Order: sequence, then C-alpha cells, then structure tokens
Amino acid sequence: MPPQGTRGPVAAETILRRQAQRESAARTYARSLPIVPVRARGLTIEGADGRRYLDCLSGAGTLALGHNHPVVLEAIRGVLDSGAPLHVLDLATPVKDAFTTELFANLPAALAADARIQFCGPAGTDAVEAALKLVRTATGRSGLMAFTGAYHGMTAGALDASGGATGVRVTRLPYPQDHRCPFGVGGAEGARLGARWTESLLDDPKGGVPTPAGLIVEPVQGEGGVHPAPDDWLRRMREITEARGIPLIADEVQTGVGRTGAFWGVDHAGVVPDVMVLSKAIGGSLPLAVIVYRSELDVWAPGAHAGTFRGNQLAMAAGTATLAYVRRNNLAERAGVLGERMLTALRALAADHPCIGDVRGRGLMLGVELVDPETGDAAPDLAATVRQECLDRGLIVELGGRHSCVVRLLPPLTLTDEQAAAVLERLADAIAATARRSH
Repeated sequence: MPPQGTRGPVAAETILRRQAQRESAARTYARSLPIVPVRARGLTIEGADGRRYLDCLSGAGTLALGHNHPVVLEAIRGVLDSGAPLHVLDLATPVKDAFTTELFANLPAALAADARIQFCGPAGTDAVEAALKLVRTATGRSGLMAFTGAYHGMTAGALDASGGATGVRVTRLPYPQDHRCPFGVGGAEGARLGARWTESLLDDPKGGVPTPAGLIVEPVQGEGGVHPAPDDWLRRMREITEARGIPLIADEVQTGVGRTGAFWGVDHAGVVPDVMVLSKAIGGSLPLAVIVYRSELDVWAPGAHAGTFRGNQLAMAAGTATLAYVRRNNLAERAGVLGERMLTALRALAADHPCIGDVRGRGLMLGVELVDPETGDAAPDLAATVRQECLDRGLIVELGGRHSCVVRLLPPLTLTDEQAAAVLERLADAIAATARRSH
C-alpha cells in the first residue's frame, strides 16, 4: 500500500509541487504527464488522485508484459525468498545462468551458436557505449556510421551516434522513410538510393570516409518518429557491411522481445548482426542491459568494460520470466497481428482528419504524425494538444520524431482486443477534439 497521506487530489498536487521544486530541470515525462502513479496492473495505472489511465507508454517500451505481471512478481519474490544475494558484480549465479540460457534460446540461431554476452551498466545507453567500444577495440578503427533520426541514449558516445548530435565525427547516412524521404521519392526506390549512397561513401577513395569501426542501426527508429526499416534495405545494409568487414550493430533496446511482431526487430529481414544491444524489456521492468556479439569480436582485456551494477539478480529473474512468457505465449506473433489491425484503424482515422500526415509502425510500436492540414508541415503544437487531450481522457501517450510531432503508442504485448479498441477510441476522440479546437 502507498504511504499514508499520499492519496487524493490534494496529496497528488503536493507531491507534484515538491517534485518541481526538488528535481532537475532535465526531467521529461513528468512535465507532460503530471500524474502521481500509486498502483498499476497490466495496461492500467491508478493515480494518487484516484483517476485511472490506460498506459500506452509502458516505461518507454520497457514493460513488455505491462505493469506488475504475475509471472514477473513471482520471479522477483522467488529470489527475495530464496536468500540469494541481490548484488553480485559479474560473478556466476544460478539466476544469471538461467537468464543467459533463456536469452540465448531466443537469439537469432546463427548468432546464438557462436556468441558472447557482456553484462553492462543498468541502462541501454551503457550497452550502446559497450558496443561502440567493443567494435573499436576489435577492428582497431575509430570511425562510426549511424543514421539520421537515430536515438541511442544519453551518454556521450551514444549521443554522438544519435540524430541530434553536433560537432562529432560520425558519418550520417539517410534512414529510409516514406513521408519525408530525403531523396523525395520514398518507398523501395528511396531505400535503394540510401543503400547506394552508403556504398558510394565507403568505396569512394576521395569520399572522406575511412572504413568505420562499425555501423549502428535501429530496426525501427522509435524516438526518431516510428520509422520501420524496410526488410530489403536492412538486408542490403548487412551485405554492404559484411563485404567490407564492418561490424553491424543492431540497437534492439526498444524493438526487442516481441515489440515489433517478431522476437527481435532484425528477425523480419532475417538479418544476423555482429552485435546486438539489448535492454528495456529484457529486465522484466527492472534495470538490465547487455550486448551479445560474435565471439571473434571478444578481444578486450578483463575489466575493459565494467560496471558495479552488472549483477542485478532481481532484474535477471524478472527478465527470464518475461522472455519465457513472451516465447511460450507467442506474444510476438500476437503483437504483429494486433498491431496490423490497429494500423488499419489508424489509417482509416487519418482519412477523416487532414491533420494526420502519416500513420506507420510495426507490431505494437505505432506512430501518428500530426501536420498542419493546410501546408503539410510538422505540427508540434497539434501533437502536444493531442497528447493532453488523450491524458484528459485517461490515455497516456508520448511524442517523438522530428519537432516532436509524432504521437507514439507502445502498449504492452499483453494488450487485449477490448483494450486496443478502448485505446483507439480515446485517441480518435482526442484527435477529433484537437481538430475542432484548431479550427
């Protein structure tokens, strides 16, 4: 139970006021979602003010099974009741062994057969740092290739590889997209041109781009605006990098564990990367981050990448339970079917609202881009209004993409048909209300 005196509208306002007074100006979600969660289960969050919300943020994609799923709670309680140590640095334990075994059972088979795993600090951004350090050490090269619109985390190296970086030595490549294709054509032709551009940069002796240590890509750009990588394009990126001895790093922090309709985002294209960066859902709602990579890259010395909190036993147990539940219940396939159904409904909604410029996504990773209905330009104010209208209707969503004009949906993989209908109904009502207000 929440501490006494933390329930009710007055208590909620008091807690929010103290947060604003005490916490950093860097806080993000707390600004756009002024709620005080005190209880949660599945898709639903209950605030201290007594209101209930449908949570389509899911810890930014962390909660594959939603809040407080019974199998996750049982796994955590099992560790607590067993007397097992909660903190073990990188020592071997039965809990870690079970997690690693379950994770490897779900990896692309060609990678799992010859893989190594590195437990990193507890956040995905630290795993990105480890991946970049690994390929630089293994290749002896320092350059990096990344994509426009990318997001890989908030530490220095991860930020350098992200789309908003400035003043860094990272070669930017065009990421395929239809709505705002950098080549103005979209579709398969736009993706083909992007791949050709990559080849040209790598092979041109006067191109100014030496062979990099690695190329890092998201199978679906999430924070970048929910842009799925075309399967043919991703396969071409694998061919280009493999032919030139460039390690391919797949950032699966948000796309992993069934989110996109396959267990891993790269599975849609049948691509086997050299390095996979994993976090969020693999910890079953608790902090956990790892990289998995081909054994031939495992050349660094002991302690070359370490972290005090690599041995989070509770997260490993929760992660094992989550990975196994997703696998046994075919939740990836379920996400693909339900996500396609939701995309169809959102596209029908777009036909009725000129302020919706594009609808896209894969599995239960969906985005609705808001535009000025007269000019087609990005409309961040409209998107912010839709987010607020959703919150007023008890639906939690967040924004992403260029100019923060994409309303993002990341519901748990346990979403039911009835819950999906409720989410779509509240979102449609919020967009309709926003359109009326804009007129």
